Amino acid sequence: MKSVLHWSGGKDSALALHRMRQAGQPPALLLTTLGLPQARVTMHGVREGLLRQQAHCLGLPWQPLWLPAEATMAQYEEVLRPALMALRQAGYTHSAFGDIYLEDLKAYRDAQLAQVGLVGHYPLWQAEPLALLEEFWAAGFKAVVVACNGRCLDQSFCGRELDRAFVRDLPSGVDPCGENGEFHTFVYDGPGFTRPVAFTLGQVVARQYGAIQANPGWDTTFWFCDLEEPAAPLPE
Repeated sequence: MKSVLHWSGGKDSALALHRMRQAGQPPALLLTTLGLPQARVTMHGVREGLLRQQAHCLGLPWQPLWLPAEATMAQYEEVLRPALMALRQAGYTHSAFGDIYLEDLKAYRDAQLAQVGLVGHYPLWQAEPLALLEEFWAAGFKAVVVACNGRCLDQSFCGRELDRAFVRDLPSGVDPCGENGEFHTFVYDGPGFTRPVAFTLGQVVARQYGAIQANPGWDTTFWFCDLEEPAAPLPE
């Protein structure tokens, strides 16, 4: 099993990586989609440099996939498919994700992977969200909330530490893991990190986000907490 892990930098992908390592099947590569021209993680808004720093702290190679501004699903597939084909030709057999229970999303991913001869791997699949969070905290992970869907959460949730107090404050109907896109996170420390990722909390800003044409629910205001990188490179 030679796998690539689709890496958002958030809690679900971090916990998926942790489980893969515990099972003796660590991924050989982290793969992240970033939007141009801002060079930030799609839907999370985290800067490219912080993802590079994160992968370095985890001791894993990292590959960015560049998407055009306001990319549609068709454009996303046009970028992803040749990248996956190249990995298949390089001997990769599996493509791993941090998805938890969205059946339609899993079916979509599996159909895309089948076209290039890869098999989907879902280390967190059908786990109970609150149990996953307890596992996340017990393992020693630390994360900050970097994006919130304005239809579900107001700006006060953005920039907060992902802890039990955050989960207790979530409105009724919001998934505690944000599996429906209610919020996104950035993991800055935990098992497997050689050191914490260095950053400072910047401003919380609003942005109208309607990039995913297949889901009108995304056409709303998102709150983003801008994580700022160190002024100078950190020593190795």
